[in-house]
Amino acid sequence: MTTLPATNIFFILGIVFLLISVLGSSKLGFIEINPGCFGRTLAFVLGVASLAFVFLGGNLPVENINAIGNYLAKAIQQNFNSLNELFNS
Repeated sequence: MTTLPATNIFFILGIVFLLISVLGSSKLGFIEINPGCFGRTLAFVLGVASLAFVFLGGNLPVENINAIGNYLAKAIQQNFNSLNELFNS
């Protein structure tokens, strides 16, 4: 059994996320997708990031991905209260 390369996986995910962000609320057979405004924005960002990864060659070093993840984790932890107030208002 062969495995898909990372670039193919990110390409498929990018197209799916962009499809979700464009369609928004839709019903596909027995699956209902209703992401809302924040979900559509997040799907758009993830789709563009996935496709950018693919088109830039997929040569992003793992150290950069870890640094980005650590930065986002620290930013979320530092701003948790303000984010919580924003989403609960």
